[in-house]
Amino acid sequence: MNLSAVDLNLLVAFEALLEERHVTRAAERIGLAQPSMSSALRRLRALFGDELFLRAGAGMQPTQKALALAAPIGEALRQIRGALAPDQSFDPSTARRRITIATTDYGDLVLVPELTRLLRTEAPNIDLAVRPLTDATAALAKLERAELDTLIGGHLPDSPRCVRHRLFEERFVCIRDATRANGSERLSLEDYATLPHALFSAAGGDGLPSVIDALLARHALKRRVAVTLAHVVAVPFAVASTDLVATMAERIARRFTEVADVAVVTPPFDLPDFAIDLIHTRRAAEDPALRWFLGAVSRSAGRLRH
Repeated sequence: MNLSAVDLNLLVAFEALLEERHVTRAAERIGLAQPSMSSALRRLRALFGDELFLRAGAGMQPTQKALALAAPIGEALRQIRGALAPDQSFDPSTARRRITIATTDYGDLVLVPELTRLLRTEAPNIDLAVRPLTDATAALAKLERAELDTLIGGHLPDSPRCVRHRLFEERFVCIRDATRANGSERLSLEDYATLPHALFSAAGGDGLPSVIDALLARHALKRRVAVTLAHVVAVPFAVASTDLVATMAERIARRFTEVADVAVVTPPFDLPDFAIDLIHTRRAAEDPALRWFLGAVSRSAGRLRH
């Protein structure tokens, strides 16, 4: 494609349409009249050979082609804006800012302490507000409305308005009372199915059937959840000095061995690893303070990969 024949303003219109899902709101966002935005949409459709956005109720729904274009166009626009923007120096050592994130219990226990140490060292006047991430869909909506600056956690939903960065991979292990573990490094399948389990369920109840239950079912086995807890920090103290076993993320489990008399043991079957991700809006890259903070999160996570 001959770039000299392409109006780069069309890409700005595409970004606004993707984020607003509404022609009039997208036009207002970038300072166009509604007829001009409609014209830009027609030209975008001709440029990419696709409808890109289809009417859906009162708004517009992006096609698969539009969703596939979201990341490369967003990245291209970020680089162009960065090249054209005036030099905006940011000094974390003197900056004053309040940054609000939402994270799971996992993030609270594993990543936030490392991030806090980094902030206190490098950016002592940046305040961090951590909100609970219990409803991922609702938290993503708050992020898109700029009520939050980032989300951190596992199994977070996707959004074409946001960017996802993989921080690291996590795996599952089990914890047992240290005395009963007796130095054992791995549970047998029979013990895993026979021993009573402690389960953390932020949503309440006994939790939904998980990959663990599916793996046990393949062996015609079923575990008994003897204790269901609403806070993950309660789990090791319920396990210590009892016959309970619990399955949890390894980095949390190893921290618990420092505060409760529990030992980490390997489950009797391979459980799939899961990713811990950082999600932010595409506009975050235009904010020098947030750009620095995102880098700080990545550096904090890097210290946890080892």
